[in-house]
Amino acid sequence: MLHLIFHSPPDIAVLERLAAGDDVVFLDSAVLGLLKKSRWAGHLNALAASCQLFVLADDIKVRGIAEEDLVAGLVVLDYAGLVALTVKNTTVQSWS
Repeated sequence: MLHLIFHSPPDIAVLERLAAGDDVVFLDSAVLGLLKKSRWAGHLNALAASCQLFVLADDIKVRGIAEEDLVAGLVVLDYAGLVALTVKNTTVQSWS
């Protein structure tokens, strides 16, 4: 399943609904919660062990966030990669 998370900070209830093997893309203001020093960093690091985590490159760029400032385990994705994930996953859940 593909999860698209748009809000910041990511809601713990949303993160708890993610299952092993899910793909998770953080978009829009959700990228603000992906910083290494955020209070969500521990949850995201644990989540990266069971899910593939992605962040949209344009969303971090427009907010002036460098890739090295993000929690470990995130894959920076372009729009073509986002489209590929939507094709790969037959079910898409949007969280906003």
